[in-house]
Formats: sequence, structure tokens, C-alpha cells
Amino acid sequence: MWLFRRYHDPLVAVAFFALGVLVHRLGADLVMGGRDDTTPLGVRLAVLGVACAGQAFRHSAPAAALLVVTGAAVVDARLGLSMPVLMVLVDVLFAAALRGSRRLHQGLVGVVAVLTVGGAAVVAVIGDWRMSFYAGLQAFSLFVVPVWWATNVRQHREGAEQMARIVELDRRAAVAAERTRMARDLHDVVAGHLSAIAIQSEAVLSLRDGDPETSRTVLKAVRENSVRALAEMRMMIDVLRADDPVDEPATVRLADVGLLVDSARAGGLDVGFRGADVADLPVAVDVAAYRIVQEALTNAVKHAPGARASVALERQVRRLVVVVRNELRGTGGDGSGTGLVSMAERAHAVGGRCAAGADGPEWVVRAELPL
Repeated sequence: MWLFRRYHDPLVAVAFFALGVLVHRLGADLVMGGRDDTTPLGVRLAVLGVACAGQAFRHSAPAAALLVVTGAAVVDARLGLSMPVLMVLVDVLFAAALRGSRRLHQGLVGVVAVLTVGGAAVVAVIGDWRMSFYAGLQAFSLFVVPVWWATNVRQHREGAEQMARIVELDRRAAVAAERTRMARDLHDVVAGHLSAIAIQSEAVLSLRDGDPETSRTVLKAVRENSVRALAEMRMMIDVLRADDPVDEPATVRLADVGLLVDSARAGGLDVGFRGADVADLPVAVDVAAYRIVQEALTNAVKHAPGARASVALERQVRRLVVVVRNELRGTGGDGSGTGLVSMAERAHAVGGRCAAGADGPEWVVRAELPL
């Protein structure tokens, strides 16, 4: 099988030559014109051999193959066109129209159309309309049909290749979108928890009086953040390994937002919390709201340590409103971080919107998520 695929065209040419020899031996070779009995059989076989030699590279060099075979057919037509050479010509004509360049294909279509119509018209002028009809029908079946067939196959192949390119572009876009989502989730899981851990650990180290109760509270928050970060990362890894992953690891819910508030308090913020009924929220909205609160409190702990902050949840008829405020301190809160982009993307993904910016002496994050 490997040998046939590698030497396909030469083997086909050998088969055509063997079949042509048999046809000549049986005397069934004449197609048109009077037989020239003075032409030795060796000459006819030599012409057939030249045609088959051109056929041997019909796919690798279709234009050259067509030129060689056409020349052999012209010589053979002078001797009385024979069936074997005509068979080779039709085969190479099909291969050239199918495998040749776009310019060669267009040229073949034009030449075949002109020769078919022009030949029928010449026969009609020098003969009668019946002979013209039969001549046109023969030219159509021998030359137009292979080119027409090859054109249809070529169009289907080009359409399939174009569709494959579109599918590949769609696949690349999906991969890029998935990588963006993974990067956003990784930022939310790792950056939020680890930033809180780092700030809370620094708070413990800065205690000079060694207040056991305060140290215990902060270390408890550090432990909770560590455990939750590990759990969420493990869930994310399980989702990525799954054969049919879901869109979002459902490990966090807005009902657990109190843990975020406690963690922010352990990090030094004076956080006020006003909740709402968050039962039976759509899963995507539930997770998005939790992540927005997490990112907003993480930014507040990082850029405004020791400041006063507040978290407010309001469930309206058609939307859930999340508002996180904190006092402006230091140089943070300029809106240039990836966390703000992540919050905006979270809200946009569920059809909502999220805005963050300074409002007087406060930095305000407000998200509106449709229900």
C-alpha cells in the first residue's frame, strides 16, 4: 500500500500503457479518421509511450504533463486518433483541471469551451447540422465532462478547506477565550486569598504587645484563607482535567460573603456589612457577585490599610446590586490593576455592568447584575 501511494502516477501510466498495447493488438484502437496501414505498430506504441510518460507526473507537474500528452495526441491524430492515447488525454485533462493552479484551471475551462463550440460550428459550416450535433456531443463527452467534473470536485475541496480554516480559527478563538477565563479565575482565586494572607501575616508580625486574642483572630483568618484558596484551586484543577468541564467551579457563593468580610477585618479594615436575600440566585450571578466583593475588599486591604469600608447587597426585582466602599488612602485606587478589569469582565459575562472609581473621599465599586 505504501509503495502504491508513493508511485501512484507511474503505476497508473504503466497500467494505461499495458491496456493500450492490448487494445492495439485486438485492433480496437481506431476512434476517428482512416487507418494508416503503413504506420508500423511500433510507431503507435511509441506515441502511446510518450503520452504515458507525461501521464506519470500528472499530479506533480500537471501543466507539463498536459503539454506532453497533448503533443502526443496531436501526433496520434495525424495517424488516426487511437483509443489508448485518447484515454490518457482524458485522464490527464481531468488531473490538470483538478490539481493544476487556478490560472491553469481557468485556462482549461476557456480552451475546452471554445474548442467544443468552435469545432461544432466548423462542422456545421463544412457539413450539415446533424454532423455538427454529433461532433459537439462527442467533444462534450470527451473534453467538457472531465473538466466539468474536476471543477465540481475542486470547488467542493476548496469549500471544505475554507470550512476547515474557519473551524480552526473558531477553535483558536475558543482557546484564547478559555485562557483568558482561566487567567481571570486564577487571579481571583490566588491573588485574593494570598494578598489577604500576606497582609494579615504582616499584621501579626507588627504586633509588639503580643495580644494573644488578636493574634489568634488574625491567624484564624490566615488559615481560613489558605484552606479556601487550596480548595478552590483543587476544584479548578479538577474542572480542567475533566472530559466535559463546566464553565465555573461552583465552590463559592454569595451566602459566604461574611467570610470575606471577616477576612478583611482581620487584615485591618473596619468593614460594615449590609446583606440581602441571596437565596436561589442564578449560579453565574452568584459566583460573579462573590468574586466582585472579594476583589474589591482585597484592593481595599491592599491600598487602604486600616480604612473604613462597607459592603452592601441589594436584591431588586430584576437585578442584584453590589456596592463596596472604602476610604481613599495612600496612592492606590487609580484603576490600573488587573483586578478592576476582572470585575468588569465578571459583570459583563452575566449581562451586567461594573464601575469603579473615586467618589469624593471614597473609592466605590458598584456592580449591577441582572437576575
